[in-house]
Amino acid sequence: MTVDESAPISVKASETSFSAELWQAIEPVYAAILAHPFITGLADGTLPKEAFGHFVVQDSHYLRDYARALSVCAAKAPDEDDIRAFAGDAVGAVAAEQEMHGAFMADLGGATEHDAPVAPTTRAYTSYLLATVYGGSFLDGLAAVLPCYWIYARVGEALLERSSPDPLYRRWIAAYGDETFQAVVRRVVALTDHVGAEATDAQRARALEHFVTTSRYEWMFWDAAWRRETWPV
Repeated sequence: MTVDESAPISVKASETSFSAELWQAIEPVYAAILAHPFITGLADGTLPKEAFGHFVVQDSHYLRDYARALSVCAAKAPDEDDIRAFAGDAVGAVAAEQEMHGAFMADLGGATEHDAPVAPTTRAYTSYLLATVYGGSFLDGLAAVLPCYWIYARVGEALLERSSPDPLYRRWIAAYGDETFQAVVRRVVALTDHVGAEATDAQRARALEHFVTTSRYEWMFWDAAWRRETWPV
């Protein structure tokens, strides 16, 4: 399926689409994300650098497995254009880990993912993602990977209006509020609507469950960074 990224497809979704049904299901989760002290701290500059450093290190761990999940989505995609798109997104996830996160780590004093093990929430989230994309249908996998695209786009969009007095946090906000990233998300949301329209009620219900689950993991990921989560034993 070829999607015109310049077409007026709202990242907020139309009211009759499958994506609207998905977003409606996670509105309380999204509200909790926007109200979380990690996110509000990004916007007002009060987020402790230690919490942001934890996030960057764990996000580097996460993005490698997310790239694997996107590669599986590419392998299962029904259309050649979608195969290329997801393969490109997988490459982009690795590039983000190497480039943007590398720059953040340098600014934070040179910490790397090798300095901290994969934390419990990161391990749980990526394990769920990989199990879903490998074991489920293309729609299952698409629904599972979508929150990482969509919630980051909505958070970036919301925070871009306020930005941040901290230049480090301002760069993070700009990356996800950027129109280039928003266009990628519009493509994936449109694909979700297309595939969802052809699915059965049972298939859509299962996909919605995956979408809600990984959306909750998004909140948990930021909360883990705020708490600087470690293994308890």
